[in-house]
Amino acid sequence: MADKYDVIIIGAGPGGIFCAYELMEKRPDLKVLMIEKGRSIEKRNCPKRVTGVCAGCKPCSITTGFAGAGAFSDGKLSLSPDVGGTLPDILGYDTATSLIHESDEIYLKFGADRNVYGIDKEKELREIRRKAINANLKLVECPIRHLGTEEGYKIYQKLQEHVLNKGVEIQFGTMVKDIVVEDGRATAVVTDKGETFSAKEIVSAVGREGADWFKDKCEEIGIETRPGTVDVGVRVEVRDEIMQFLNENLYEAKLIYHTPTFDDKVRTFCTNPSGEVATEYYDGGLAVVNGHAYKGEELKTNNTNFALLVSKNFTKPFKTPIEYGKMIAQLSNMLCGGKILVQTYGDFKRGRRTTEERLCRNNLIPTLKDAVPGDLSLVFPHRIMVDLDEMIQALDKVTPGLASDETLLYGVEVKFYSNRVIVGQDFETSIKGLRAIGDGAGITRGLQQASANGLWVARKIMEKN
Repeated sequence: MADKYDVIIIGAGPGGIFCAYELMEKRPDLKVLMIEKGRSIEKRNCPKRVTGVCAGCKPCSITTGFAGAGAFSDGKLSLSPDVGGTLPDILGYDTATSLIHESDEIYLKFGADRNVYGIDKEKELREIRRKAINANLKLVECPIRHLGTEEGYKIYQKLQEHVLNKGVEIQFGTMVKDIVVEDGRATAVVTDKGETFSAKEIVSAVGREGADWFKDKCEEIGIETRPGTVDVGVRVEVRDEIMQFLNENLYEAKLIYHTPTFDDKVRTFCTNPSGEVATEYYDGGLAVVNGHAYKGEELKTNNTNFALLVSKNFTKPFKTPIEYGKMIAQLSNMLCGGKILVQTYGDFKRGRRTTEERLCRNNLIPTLKDAVPGDLSLVFPHRIMVDLDEMIQALDKVTPGLASDETLLYGVEVKFYSNRVIVGQDFETSIKGLRAIGDGAGITRGLQQASANGLWVARKIMEKN
């Protein structure tokens, strides 16, 4: 392996993948190195999926490795620039729309399902919109392409093979320890193996799992940032019958509410029809809740799960959104022995702890089998509890039955967005030669905009080199 490159990409998530893809498609003469702390996609295996018990793998194969957390996510591609990040704010709405279309075509090229949810359903959409307006909810109309957990894995496997065949070098199982800056310009990276690789251009595409690492790098080398949003909440699980109308017509209903008590923004996120609630583990063994759904009928469940996230924006002197989210998740982990807490909505609104006995009375069987019955009021601040309760009551007007006593609330779901890195349209940071893209830079919030971001920054690099 050489030590001098044209481009070094830190992280092999969707942003990094699409950046490497575009560079090799247009400039196969460039020498490109990707450095990823996780494993190659074929080696990403989670023992818990077989044994039901987390083995504490380091690094975690669910959140790290080629394709990042996207490899084992539900694989939903949001085909509207209104969802999934701030690319429209940086590049303009039309440019962001075009990039999303282009990245979508690449997913199709590698085997994505051509079916799109949320189009050609005007009659049904009008009914959902009417109910949302009646409940003071905003329906964000966003077409969705669903890859599915197992099919998304296959698509990223093909992408890995493609970029390797095109000449991209990928060093797996390697952490970038330092970014070398000389005279205000990033010139090289140093790995945890003591290797130094230099490049004309360095791209940080570390994703959510690497957001904390990149925050520390920003402080170390003086990259300008501003406080990011904190998203914290629960994953809701109900029977498919409760969500059937929304699932069949939108697949993922994106609804936003500003709560009457505190005027806080709460949104639905990552709906998984007939899916499973899952646990994600971050560095230090921090357990947070997530969810996914498979395409294959044999793997489907009878339940739908989705996240309810309360978005909080703080002002100075606050500057640590990741730590804030982690502290709430750590409190939940402390109460549950490092597992995920689950509470029925009936107990949630009555202010009492869910017990094993009451949980067993439910018609609704939890899909996360090792979740621990508990009390979310011992975890969340009062304000977030009120926000979640008011959002559930509003959603019940759109999809009746959601506010049933047996509805399950799993905590904690946290999206680890770093302080947002200040970048220009070329995504170069205040350090020359260092570009920051994707979720780890606080710029995007999902697969599609991260992928589109990768395409754009590759083109900006090629313009300059």
